Amino acid sequence: MEIHKARMYSKKVVIRYSADNVDQPIICQLVKKYDLAFNILKAQIFPRREGVIVLELTGLKEDFDDGIRFLKERGLKVEPLSKSVSQNTDRCVHCGACTAFCPTDALYLERQSMKVFFDPERCNGCELCVSACPARAMEVNLF
Repeated sequence: MEIHKARMYSKKVVIRYSADNVDQPIICQLVKKYDLAFNILKAQIFPRREGVIVLELTGLKEDFDDGIRFLKERGLKVEPLSKSVSQNTDRCVHCGACTAFCPTDALYLERQSMKVFFDPERCNGCELCVSACPARAMEVNLF
């Protein structure tokens, strides 16, 4: 008998609440109904107004997709974290200062061209690059 191991899926998402759903235990339902684990990376919630939470969700891909569909059906706006983090290439002077502070290697210096590149899929939204960049080329807008 062959045992098939299901592959875990992990993705960082930004979830935006409205005044209509900010008081509902929606994240709790992601855990219970869809068997998703979560890590809160950042949160800003205002009772009876609105809120934003940045999560890393982990689980089976099918459960992840079902959970995201559930959030959208409840009227929440869901987007990948990579849409909220960017490198302003017009401002970047390619000094490489940011690369020394990036814990995930989302920012890296390509030796051949001596240019700084940004891989948003590797970014965890820690914002260390923002304070490290003398040219203010990194724009991290989680909220």
